[in-house]
Amino acid sequence: MKTFRAARPRVLLTALAAGTLLLTAACDDSAGSAGDTSTGTASGRAATTATPTSRPTGEADPALKAFYGQQISWGSCPSDARATESGGGADLDTMRCGKLHVPLDYANPAADAIDLALVKYPAAKPDQRIGSLMVNPGGPGASGVDMVKSGAKEFTGALHDRFDVVGFDPRGTGDSSPVLCLDDKQRDEQSQVDEPLDPAARKAASDRQSTEYIAACQAKSGKLLPFVGTRNTARDLDVLRAAVGDRKLNYLGISYGTYLGSLYAEEFPQNTGRLVLDGAVDPAADDLDSSVEQRIGFETSFQHFAADCVQNHADECPLGKDPSRAAAKAADFLDGLTDHPLPTKDGRKVGRDLAWNGVTAALYGDQTQDWQYLRVGLGMAMTMKRGDILLAYSDSYQERDENGHYSPMESAHVAISCADGAAPAPSPDRAQAAVKELQEKAPLMSRGITAEDFTEAACTGWPYQSPEKPHTIRAEGAAPILVVGTTSDPATPYASAEALAKGFAKATLLTRVGEGHGAFGKGNACIDQAMEAYLTEGTMPAVGTRCT
Repeated sequence: MKTFRAARPRVLLTALAAGTLLLTAACDDSAGSAGDTSTGTASGRAATTATPTSRPTGEADPALKAFYGQQISWGSCPSDARATESGGGADLDTMRCGKLHVPLDYANPAADAIDLALVKYPAAKPDQRIGSLMVNPGGPGASGVDMVKSGAKEFTGALHDRFDVVGFDPRGTGDSSPVLCLDDKQRDEQSQVDEPLDPAARKAASDRQSTEYIAACQAKSGKLLPFVGTRNTARDLDVLRAAVGDRKLNYLGISYGTYLGSLYAEEFPQNTGRLVLDGAVDPAADDLDSSVEQRIGFETSFQHFAADCVQNHADECPLGKDPSRAAAKAADFLDGLTDHPLPTKDGRKVGRDLAWNGVTAALYGDQTQDWQYLRVGLGMAMTMKRGDILLAYSDSYQERDENGHYSPMESAHVAISCADGAAPAPSPDRAQAAVKELQEKAPLMSRGITAEDFTEAACTGWPYQSPEKPHTIRAEGAAPILVVGTTSDPATPYASAEALAKGFAKATLLTRVGEGHGAFGKGNACIDQAMEAYLTEGTMPAVGTRCT
């Protein structure tokens, strides 16, 4: 699944959302888990703040009665090349598609409304049906509709038997009034240029591209931008719950989807059913600390991959014979692509940033398929001087199809992240401390980073920001929540899952011991059985359960 975004930052995105972009398994019940925790814009204008609603946001608000009482008209789904090509989807004839009507602004529901794209994978055993299982794959900006269409096989078994699996594109994403900024040609042109190594040149390029990007977003999506924050999406989720006829929300959120689920539990604790939050984001975490921890997480996974390549796959590994030097050899090669970009079959060149994006995308996976493809991709790049596999991973990560069309995920990611509340600029001392920690713990993925890269507030110049601040979410009154963390998750480190579970009034932490981002869909029987038991029967795993 493409989930919480992470990569060596591109100039533009670093300037806009530095704190958020550098955040998009057999059972062992031994101790060690955290366990059960139930005991100024570019034109010089000041950024405006999206006004938080002070009125009731649920069914108690008479102005929302029509939205909560709507009947979704489910029909056949249009053909979808992305779902077909993925190989993981079900026949679309078995699915139903529809739209959900929601207010653009919950503070003024009568003013305007938008439609959200939906897909339903009906329960295979209607006589045993519990209700609906809402899903979100992360991002922010990823499509829940694509998650269900392309990943239907991941729900095979008890989940599909007993739930209508419902995917939705959150506001501003996919086919739900997507945020639009740059066109495909501009995205391609941007990706072909590596960010400057010189700090001053990097800052100048960042300022220039940010100004252009913000202007493009305002021109194409200005009306939508104030209202795409995650708390509004949580309100949409409650409308969806009611519209499908569910008294309580049953939900599976992955990566950023855990933040959405957490805000839902905070906003509507009385409506929570069974929530599974996998690959957890800590809503109380400081943005700078999260950025540092995530980069360290990817460095650690990169080191693990390189050592495994040399020690266990010497016949196809291009990284030499010394496990302690393998990652550095790969990093030296990747960094050198600025001066010697690799050709590809479609005519694009793979420079440093595209290559690192491809590597990062592969590190979202585990030791099986993705690490194998990464070995082959690096081998092709280092010995054959071809960048096709690394480019394919980067394209997948950026959601660019073979026709050169990008999904709106990147634009949605920036808009949602910035609308959720941008972090203030850290002090010079904090910025310097962050650089020092990165140099010590993530030296390969942090080459060239200076304190100046952290001294500007995130989302500088973005015109709309909410008053949201990092905070612990207790969700008092909510049903018990299952939090799932993976010990070597590079994108959302395990410590975030521990912190999220500890913060809730009632939660249990389930641990997957392994590599890769998230636990759902990784083929781990222990994890799958625990999730299914909780969602279908309400049975929590034993405190301290670890799946290896």
